Amino acid sequence: MSGAAIPIVIDCDPGHDDAMAIMLALGSPEVDLRAVTTVSGNAPLRHTTANAIRVLDHVGRSDVPVASGADRPLVVDPYPPGDVHGETGLDGIDLPPPARAPVETHAVDLIAETATTSDRPVTLVAIGPLTNVAIFAARHPEAAAALERVVIMGGSIGLGNVTPAAEFNIWGDPEAARRVFTSGLDVTMVGLDVTHKALFTGEQNERLRPRGRAAKLAAELVDFYRRSHPRIGGTPIHDAVAVAQVVKPDILTLEHCHVEVDCGPVSRGRTLVDLRGVTGREPNVHVATDVDSAFNDLMADRIASLG
Repeated sequence: MSGAAIPIVIDCDPGHDDAMAIMLALGSPEVDLRAVTTVSGNAPLRHTTANAIRVLDHVGRSDVPVASGADRPLVVDPYPPGDVHGETGLDGIDLPPPARAPVETHAVDLIAETATTSDRPVTLVAIGPLTNVAIFAARHPEAAAALERVVIMGGSIGLGNVTPAAEFNIWGDPEAARRVFTSGLDVTMVGLDVTHKALFTGEQNERLRPRGRAAKLAAELVDFYRRSHPRIGGTPIHDAVAVAQVVKPDILTLEHCHVEVDCGPVSRGRTLVDLRGVTGREPNVHVATDVDSAFNDLMADRIASLG
């Protein structure tokens, strides 16, 4: 990796779009993926951890350590995963079982170790429920302060996919999200309203499929994942958009504003984004409001470059 590459840790819950996000990072010379940490979310923790290892090893990156983290939300009881990603979290693809175990270090401690030993400030890309990130910030405040920033895929400006109000990653642990958003960390939020502006079409997927081993896997991931998005003209690759913002910061339009996470019983998990400053509260999050149409080509080309 170039000395100018941004060191990153991806905290994730693979998940078809998480797998695409990991491959986008690996194919992008602008970033240096130092570690992958896992959390319960799209599937139980045992599956999300195995899936991260399977994807990394498939593209020849068994050197990237994987650490397992929180297996339940901070406050509420664990929830049953939905069927968007299937029982294993990566249904519909043919990858062998993981050939290695995760490292013995807990995910939260690996994030801290990476942040404090890096030669450059680390960017934490959190694309699952924010349980690990909240625990990390509380347990390792000095390491959290050493981060460059935290880029999350989660929330939305008024659009939900689990409830009419709430996006899955925030809904999965809103108490953790609230702690992260009020932590004082430099947080960027990439929400559903933006990821749905970057739909990966069937035609684009067929062009990607023959471009190598990683591209074939990505196309197969989309084949399964698109079943959950039958009426919108394409497939949103949510988590990859967050990685793309680190790779090419100008690919997203950002607004600095106040965001509050609703932890109440009615609109639990909703992100209340004060775009117009009507509350007068200090901005605490850089919120994505638009994405450049170049995203899909960037994602496809970088994944294809893995061979």
